[in-house]
Amino acid sequence: MMRSTKLLFALPRSGLVKEYAPALTRLQSTSAQPAAANSKRKERAMNKAVKPSKSFVMNMFRGATVTEQVIPYPNVLTEEQVETLEMLVDPTEKFFQECNDAAKNDSLEKVDEDTLQGLREMGAFGLQVPADLGGVGLNNTQYARLVEIVGSHDLGVGITLGAHQSIGFKGILIAGNPEQKAKYLPKVASGEQFAAFALTEPTSGSDAGSIRSRAVPSEDGSHYILNGSKIWISNGGLAEVFTVFAQTPVTDPKTGTTRDKVTAFIVERSFGGVSHGPPEKKMGIKASNTAEVYFEDTKIPAENVLGGVGNGFKVAMEILNNGRFGMAAALSGTMRYSIKKAVDFATARTQFGRRIDTYGAIQEKLARMAMLHYVTESMAYMISSNMDAGSKDYHLEAAISKCFASEAAWTVTDEAIQVMGGMGFMKDTGLERVMRDLRIFRIFEGTNDILRLFVALTGLQFAGGHLRELQQALKNPAANMGLIVDEGAKRAKRAIGFTDTGKIEGVHPNLKDSGLLLGRAVAAFGASAEGLLLKHGKQIVEQQFLLNRLANAAMDLYSSMVVLSRASRSLSTNLSSCTHEEKIARVWVNEASDRIQLNLTAMRSATSISNFEDLASISKDLCENGDIVAQRPLGI
Repeated sequence: MMRSTKLLFALPRSGLVKEYAPALTRLQSTSAQPAAANSKRKERAMNKAVKPSKSFVMNMFRGATVTEQVIPYPNVLTEEQVETLEMLVDPTEKFFQECNDAAKNDSLEKVDEDTLQGLREMGAFGLQVPADLGGVGLNNTQYARLVEIVGSHDLGVGITLGAHQSIGFKGILIAGNPEQKAKYLPKVASGEQFAAFALTEPTSGSDAGSIRSRAVPSEDGSHYILNGSKIWISNGGLAEVFTVFAQTPVTDPKTGTTRDKVTAFIVERSFGGVSHGPPEKKMGIKASNTAEVYFEDTKIPAENVLGGVGNGFKVAMEILNNGRFGMAAALSGTMRYSIKKAVDFATARTQFGRRIDTYGAIQEKLARMAMLHYVTESMAYMISSNMDAGSKDYHLEAAISKCFASEAAWTVTDEAIQVMGGMGFMKDTGLERVMRDLRIFRIFEGTNDILRLFVALTGLQFAGGHLRELQQALKNPAANMGLIVDEGAKRAKRAIGFTDTGKIEGVHPNLKDSGLLLGRAVAAFGASAEGLLLKHGKQIVEQQFLLNRLANAAMDLYSSMVVLSRASRSLSTNLSSCTHEEKIARVWVNEASDRIQLNLTAMRSATSISNFEDLASISKDLCENGDIVAQRPLGI
């Protein structure tokens, strides 16, 4: 018999996840409401039907393989869009090879003005702005291909462009009204004005709810007065247009109560009271301007509210979720650069009478670098195609792609340096700059640690909703017999260790064994997710050792699905590289399946749980001591 699931899935808002998982607050009570009202609201929430999702990742959490968005591997470009892209790829590649000097930009700690002007002339500052508003009018997939080129040449320039259009004015593009778009997009698309995204504050990083910047409406309601500061703002010292997030008083028309909620604003430097600090000195992406930005009695017209008063969290998340696929595309370009460097060196370097690419140790490095690139590239273009096809269910996939790409690119570049030995460590080779530039990608636009929690908790919320539906069905068995029988049969088979997931439709016959592995892994993952919910209920948010392993398993599942889909398409269309891609997919899925099993086992292993407790205690000892706790070996 199933345990009662009542209120088990009302996951509370955690300070760590509130910026990235606002959906997790939907069932959570607020202390400001009377107990009776809380009870009624919870009951309504519990009875609310779960919104269906086409997301492969979301459905994995309930043990289901929903493949509509992943098989066949999507490609939504029309012939006309392909022709447009072909016209842009070669000139962009040529520009970065001949006109941009990444080492010079890094040394100057700014993008050379000639490079900026060249980018303006190419339309690089408004790639996704509609043509009638002065932009190039590219869709997400076309955009991904061009930022891949930028990522392969200069991540400092990439951040300058990305901070401008991927997040800087993206809010205007996706949430602005017609008047706002007409007023601002032409100038930012031309590069006449830089844009910046101003969210982070000294006391507000991942916990965006702790924003202290405040915008107070005037008595006549014609404008807001903004005061506050933002830190680590890319393009902060250059921007003329800012998307700024600040607390504003919002009155509930039903209750008459007023409380602060975050609102997004379009702020011009010309409004007055906007200033910035000196450029930050950074480890990498030195060419990208990063500065603190200050707002002192800045007068913002009421018509510059973006996305509605009190909707700032929603706007911020839409911007960040919408742009993450671009990071994976750019970093797949970076990996191509690093791999090419390593391959060129390995095939030219002779040691002990043989080229070093003939040694197994080097072969494994190069092969694993190629696999990481293949997964990252496959994710980037699958997600961009899903978005272009009109999907709204891609947020978890985009978060996974950001985590995976930023970690894969770091590993690939690190291994490229290792293959090249001392030569790779030298500045003239170019990889040391890439290594420095890459480090920030695991931190900004949502740290990978927070995004893992976002993936795990959002997926669990979805799975919990389906369990809640089953609970409601059990109250009226006669009317819901089909659902009850299906779920009962699934649990019975699971209880005796049997799953009948079978092959995943659309996987090429050459990869059928890999497809079976993936299908079984999804079923095991769903069972583990359900087990966590039943055991921990709403306290699961505090079980971050477990959530991290669940998220890592989710990343391996999605990456496996992506490479199986892409390799299957290559095999079906007999691409010249199809045999190579088949090998990559087979090895990746085999090894990913082992990692998934290891992570899922760790979530229920008594030894692992004991290890987690010891790790928490070790960390506590360290922080309480303020330093290393273990005594020195020599005692002095």
